Amino acid sequence: MIRKIIRIDKEKCNGCGACADACHEGAIDIIDGKAELVREHFCDGLGDCLPECPTGAISFEEREAPAYDEEAVKEAQKKVFAKNQAMSTHTGCPGSRSMQIQRFETPETIKSAPSVEQLSKLQNWPVQIKLAPVSAPYFNGAKLLIAADCTAYAYASFHQDFIRNKVTLIGCPKLDQVDYSEKLTAIIQNNNIQSVTIVRMEVPCCGGLEMAAKKALQNSGKFLPWQVITISIDGEILE
Repeated sequence: MIRKIIRIDKEKCNGCGACADACHEGAIDIIDGKAELVREHFCDGLGDCLPECPTGAISFEEREAPAYDEEAVKEAQKKVFAKNQAMSTHTGCPGSRSMQIQRFETPETIKSAPSVEQLSKLQNWPVQIKLAPVSAPYFNGAKLLIAADCTAYAYASFHQDFIRNKVTLIGCPKLDQVDYSEKLTAIIQNNNIQSVTIVRMEVPCCGGLEMAAKKALQNSGKFLPWQVITISIDGEILE
């Protein structure tokens, strides 16, 4: 049937996940850092997701689509509710689910901890992508680190393993709700960047930062070595 349904512009989408949270029917998922309408028969065409999108990536269109299946939506909602009840009382974005991480220190681990004060390896300021200049002397010949805000808190040796000998830029696509790719593209284009390291958390909304960095590399027209490293919530590097 021909009916009104949402359309998602993947070029504009920053993967923040706000639309998926707003869609009570569960029609939208975040796949590879981009929002996608994966269940057309779950979309009621009312557009609760539209005002939540910070980049204007969602709009209405009329096209051939399966009819809205209210019974299927209710059945899916029951399954999601049961799963959430089994795991925790949290519903919504996995990245905002509260949890307690148990840490246990033994006399051996305390003894092996370095006795000297750890020094910061940060060598530039500001570090927030939104505040960073497009050009600065420290970008000349720099190895660029683009990191999600939470990674430095989750990963214990972040300064030593990631910040050391790099110029650091940080951000959170979920909270900032901006398209980082334009600023990052300008930085890469206007400076002699040697390489790019992207460090993100395992949560889906962090895919927005990864996608923005990849888009910036592509749009810059430069061929630079780059890598993506994913940190788990409990502070491990995921393969």
